[in-house]
Amino acid sequence: MAAYILGQINITDVETFKRYSEKVSLTVQQYGGRYLVRGGAVDKLEGTFLGRRMVVIEFQSVEAA
Repeated sequence: MAAYILGQINITDVETFKRYSEKVSLTVQQYGGRYLVRGGAVDKLEGTFLGRRMVVIEFQSVEAA
């Protein structure tokens, strides 16, 4: 069964985030994950959204994640 990691993020230091995103992308690939959603504008329909960007990563299982 697939497992998903959802993140709500705010970027406060663009250069540091660029370095981080390069490294984390390699880690996601290493564990068989793939990005379903990465960044972009968010249109909140209801509830509370704490970030300015959204990321959703899919893995084959909870164990893989």
